Amino acid sequence: MMKQYESGVFLKDGRQIIPADQASPDWNREKAKQGTIAWSILKDHNRSGNMDRLQLKFDKLTSHDITFVGIIQTARASGLEKFPIPYVLTNCHNSLCAVGGTINEDDHMFGLSCAKRYGGVYVPPHQAVIHQFARECMAECAKMILGSDSHTRYGALGTMAVGEGGPELVKQLLEQTYDINMPGIVAIVLKGQPRPGVGPQDVALAIIGQVFANGYVKNKVMEFVGPGVGSLSADFRIGIDVMTTETTCLSSIWQTDETIREFYEIHQRPQAYRELRPADLAYYDGCLEIDLSEIRPMIAMPFHPSNAYPIHVLKENLTDILSDVEKKAQVSLDGKVSYNLHDKVRDGKFYVEQGIIAGCAGGGFENICAAADILRGRSIGTDAFTLSIYPASTPIYMELAKNGVLADLMATGAIVKTAFCGPCFGAGDTPANNAFSIRHTTRNFPNREGSKVQNGQIASVALMDARSIAATAANKGFLTSAEEYEGKYTGQKYFFDKTIYANRVFDSKGVADPTVPIHFGPNIKDWPAMPALARDLILQVVCEIHDPVTTTDELIPSGETSSYRSNPLGLAEFALSRKDPAYVGRAKAIHKAQEAIEAGQDPISAVPGLKTAMETICQSFPQTGAGKDSLGIGSTIFAVKPGDGSAREQAASCQKVLGGWANIANEYATKRYRSNLINWGMLPFIIPAGDLPFSNGDFLFFPGIRQAIEERKDSIQAYVVKGEVLEPFTLSLGDLTDDERQIILKGCLINFNHR
Repeated sequence: MMKQYESGVFLKDGRQIIPADQASPDWNREKAKQGTIAWSILKDHNRSGNMDRLQLKFDKLTSHDITFVGIIQTARASGLEKFPIPYVLTNCHNSLCAVGGTINEDDHMFGLSCAKRYGGVYVPPHQAVIHQFARECMAECAKMILGSDSHTRYGALGTMAVGEGGPELVKQLLEQTYDINMPGIVAIVLKGQPRPGVGPQDVALAIIGQVFANGYVKNKVMEFVGPGVGSLSADFRIGIDVMTTETTCLSSIWQTDETIREFYEIHQRPQAYRELRPADLAYYDGCLEIDLSEIRPMIAMPFHPSNAYPIHVLKENLTDILSDVEKKAQVSLDGKVSYNLHDKVRDGKFYVEQGIIAGCAGGGFENICAAADILRGRSIGTDAFTLSIYPASTPIYMELAKNGVLADLMATGAIVKTAFCGPCFGAGDTPANNAFSIRHTTRNFPNREGSKVQNGQIASVALMDARSIAATAANKGFLTSAEEYEGKYTGQKYFFDKTIYANRVFDSKGVADPTVPIHFGPNIKDWPAMPALARDLILQVVCEIHDPVTTTDELIPSGETSSYRSNPLGLAEFALSRKDPAYVGRAKAIHKAQEAIEAGQDPISAVPGLKTAMETICQSFPQTGAGKDSLGIGSTIFAVKPGDGSAREQAASCQKVLGGWANIANEYATKRYRSNLINWGMLPFIIPAGDLPFSNGDFLFFPGIRQAIEERKDSIQAYVVKGEVLEPFTLSLGDLTDDERQIILKGCLINFNHR
């Protein structure tokens, strides 16, 4: 099904794969690297003049209502006067205004007023999810888009898009650059065509299952090429592409053809099309060769998209696989709740209580039409099973109404709702406790369905394609592969009607109006002042996480906490609440010492235990003081591999406003989480895997940390306070740009921009 090459390859004529060690000696690898689609796009957007050290300027920006308030507030504090490039503010996450009182609608009105004041585009709630609007109205071949959502992926449409934390968008708003080393580029060579019943989610889950655990494409660009691309519709390509985020790649790009030209023509933007394909000879840092015809309908079992199985394999090995999932779940859930899947088995068949087809992954036109074909004339039944469908945009919803698909779906007992990302992050269609939900959405992390382990609740999400979800619905909740559907797919043609956007979306056309007052609700708060990095640091370890991977959902929960995303201190109360409920209290306790320093008071008396630690430190480092510039005191956490998943900056900023100065990890799951730490002035320490030299509650001392950053030192000497003894250990910081070092020294990006 898939062949993974363990070394670089040359791709000849867009289809022939030649491993580097078998290539002609006349082929120039460095020149052939420039033959990839990704290299040419990155070159066109690079401002450094050095293709090893990129400084990228993006063409457009996009954010949703969980992120744009914090981004604009940060940019305003840094001197923002107008949006220098098109910036679209969508409202598809905090759409449920019954949650949080007036908070969510206040955030929406904040967005509208800022779009008017600074010259942006405002998409009201329920009109479109962020990524569908970008596909319909923003994507252009050979362009680049930066978004504050991890699933910012428009590679199928020829647009290289990157999902990042909010501070990286702030930099673009302030006309600074996105600085990275040249990423590796991995060819995803497609051949063949999908068999009936296989949809884009099936292909995506098969890829994720292959490459997530081994990190094959981590922080690299996935470039989809090969003869199999032409067998896929635009919607099918989009459905695979949006899920590339779950591989931990940096971005994606696809070769384009007449199918993509037609997409732009349908959306009345033919000028956005340009043919993109690799040169006759192109070199890639890796290659995954995929025969589409060999992929079968898939299911990603709880609690990660990479926990993927062909549905027929699951059904044939039901008891063994369920036992394995239950065992793995206890790691994710820390044994806090009882977790049982075997009770879903009825007469040898697996029963599920809920199906969801939604959002940027599942809510596309073709997915919903294919589901309707399978369900037409059937009933989802009168038992526990429910089916909800969320078209990704109002234009798609309108077309489903016009072509009769909407009526067909509703006749089965399914509920069709408006564009909303809620089911993807735990803010919509929360199932019953212990229920099992199958979803064509992007993620199935713990609590992504809305349950709360701290309240004794747990439900499960498995990812599947819309087609197999529909087949399961037609079978009244018993797990069924779309392969078992023997009927025909209608293949309805899509007609895009932009009237609804013309009538409802505010578009400034890039014209700013500084006379427009900004709407501030009572929950919209400014960022608190953040001190610069002191000469020395004393950090208390306030949380240890030894899971193999820690998601951003575990660092700051999604779901109902989204209402507080415009209130830095209010949101921070939820930090690590589903992973380590004691974290906030511990972080606040040690933060009192830094608050005392800032107020010119004695920090020692503010924190129990600090006096003893300070006495031990001063025995070896008598110059250690408590002055504002000489000593910083705060907290740090340890996690094996933090930052998988969402781009949300709040996973870092919540730690920062509670007094966090650093994270310590064996590695960081994504580039975007590490960037978030840096942009909030936090040290991204790395420590080798193995026994830790410290434990939760220990004090760590970092003498001369400011000088180490200034002198570009990578190896950092630190000490653990153990009674009356300082035990040394060493950490590293990894590669940091000059600007990143300055951001850390200044204390955060806001301070950096006040230089």
